Amino acid sequence: MQQEQKPLKVALIGNPNAGKTSIFNQLTGLQQKVGNFPGVTVDRKSGFVELTTGRTVEIIDFPGTYSLYPTSKDERLVVQTFINPADPNYPDAIVYIADITKLEKHLLLFSQVKDLSIPILLVLNMADLAEQEGIQYDLTKLSKKLGAKVLLLSGRTGQGMDALRTALSELSELTTTYVKSDATFYRFSEEEKHFTAQIRNNFPNNTPYQLVLLGHHSKWLPFLTNHQKNLVSKALTDTDFKDFPFQVRETMQRFDFFTPLVYQSKIRGHSTSSSFTEKLDNLLTNRFAGPVIFFGLMMLIFQAIFAWAKFPMDLIEAIFGDTGNWLKNNLPHHWITSLLTDGILAGLGGILVFIPQIAILFFLISLLEEVGYMARAAFMFDRIMQFFGLNGRSIVALISGGACAIPAIMSTRTIGNWKERLITIMVTPFISCSARIPVYTILIGFAIPPITIWGIFNLQALAFMGLYILGIVAALLAALVFRIILKTNESSFLMLELPEYRTPVMRNVWMTVWEKVKTFTVEAGKTIMIISLILWVLSSFGGTRRMQKAEFEASKIAQEQHLDTKAYENVLSSKRLEASYAGQLGQIIEPVIRPLGFDWKIGIALITSFAAREVFVGTMATIYSIGNQEDEFSVRQQMAKEVDPETGKKIYTVATSVSLLLFYVFALQCMSTMAVVARETKSWKWPLIQFIFMTGLAYLASYLAYHWLV
Repeated sequence: MQQEQKPLKVALIGNPNAGKTSIFNQLTGLQQKVGNFPGVTVDRKSGFVELTTGRTVEIIDFPGTYSLYPTSKDERLVVQTFINPADPNYPDAIVYIADITKLEKHLLLFSQVKDLSIPILLVLNMADLAEQEGIQYDLTKLSKKLGAKVLLLSGRTGQGMDALRTALSELSELTTTYVKSDATFYRFSEEEKHFTAQIRNNFPNNTPYQLVLLGHHSKWLPFLTNHQKNLVSKALTDTDFKDFPFQVRETMQRFDFFTPLVYQSKIRGHSTSSSFTEKLDNLLTNRFAGPVIFFGLMMLIFQAIFAWAKFPMDLIEAIFGDTGNWLKNNLPHHWITSLLTDGILAGLGGILVFIPQIAILFFLISLLEEVGYMARAAFMFDRIMQFFGLNGRSIVALISGGACAIPAIMSTRTIGNWKERLITIMVTPFISCSARIPVYTILIGFAIPPITIWGIFNLQALAFMGLYILGIVAALLAALVFRIILKTNESSFLMLELPEYRTPVMRNVWMTVWEKVKTFTVEAGKTIMIISLILWVLSSFGGTRRMQKAEFEASKIAQEQHLDTKAYENVLSSKRLEASYAGQLGQIIEPVIRPLGFDWKIGIALITSFAAREVFVGTMATIYSIGNQEDEFSVRQQMAKEVDPETGKKIYTVATSVSLLLFYVFALQCMSTMAVVARETKSWKWPLIQFIFMTGLAYLASYLAYHWLV
């Protein structure tokens, strides 16, 4: 019986903005998985492709990289993987993606990777743009001079994808017969030759160029043992190995090789899109018009979140409401029925109703990324970031924070200066993430009337945008404070390639929306399911004596006020909830949060939502489903009816709602974020400082707002 072949590992690599994502999506479709590379917090996206030969290929999408002399953690990951044959992600073959409209610039990394002596295929992407611009190369000449098969392809239209799959089959066959070569595009100096000869016996599986890279990067390479580092260090000293001068020499020598090759291989063509891009950039990145356009776009996005999502949200809410009511009316009065309707269904309904808004947000942001606008936003606000003590690259993390603080914090690894990186990590959670959307949406309805101003803008949508702006302002001011405290004088500069404006690839947009919504729903669903079950138990039980006392008090009130059966059941449910374990916990913290306008029920939600901010809505859905036996299943309507038993006034007044909104704008209500900060800073000191600082600010802002509005 023939043993099944292991999947072939093929690395997808190239410069940022080369179009790797489009090609990766074309090859793998939905057969993708996202995780982390072993031991690091860098995203690892991989997918599987079955070739016509029956061989399965695992495509690993590596981070965009400019050179094998890294300036960021992303690039370091690529280097440490590609020069260590024992690495679990070391590829059997490489598919190198280059932008054909910027071929000369993209061949630097290709020539370095080619010298690693791993079977390689060169894919010239953006074929559709090259055709529009009249750019054409002699692929045969390029292939011969570069020593690799060259394909023309368009990840946007799918042109050439069949040829790529065929080439992958050929590449898989080549890996079994491929002979490593010592020849490279780069001519080693005598010092480098002596260095590689001296350490070769200690690294028998490495090619000469990999050994040279070991010499350049040995101080930070994580896979080297102390003994190996000492050996390399001694060899560097003995051979007079010069780090930076040799890097410069190598880079210049490589450009000297492929610059004339690109010129000689070009049959025709002169790029015209750059002039179009420049004209558009003159407007969109103008120091005055640019920010106005940016905020205009953001306003339209938040307007769309409210306007477009209303119908599907109402539909989802109606489905959950009808289902819950049907189950309550048709199932026996039993604790299992209560668990199903008041625990599981209420909790999930309270979060799934916000899927339309999450989908719309990611759809619009993905469109802006695809056309190349988000890179301009980063460039446009670079100078402002520098003023607040942030790195130019910080804007990328802050913009990403609008989706989720966790990947945003991970993206700070591109910042070389540790103080600027730390400041960015500390302030990023102030940016309102997608998990806050359910909280904002439900509370804005209590604080802001649904009226239209200037004929087109919904006042609630403007308030929604205002909360995002408030988070941004808080992040910048907090950065200023940390800059003073940490006394950072060093500055780094934003190195970002601005892609040319292009028509968005809708396949990429839809896959991004699907991936983000799926992650949001599944991860939130797991958390909410667990929290809802725990909360249902805590809300349904509280000790025999307490529950008996609650029933006695309810009966006494019913007799005194001559309540009918339905009213009695509502009083009984409310008293039982107050006597439950959840009620007891909420009442313990109530004295602390009462000055903010919060009651013990809100206190329960504050505690549970520390697992994830969006759990707030699921918690309120569970609490009010258990505490109210009326037919209404909508958490928003239940919250609107809630009154203070002592004063008879509504709980969710304008003052309370604004106070709670401000608390969620500023508070670090996410334990996952704290865990990621601890992992990125390698210490629990900074997340604890972050939690105390943000919670203190949230409490102060809520207190002042409540007492000003009450």
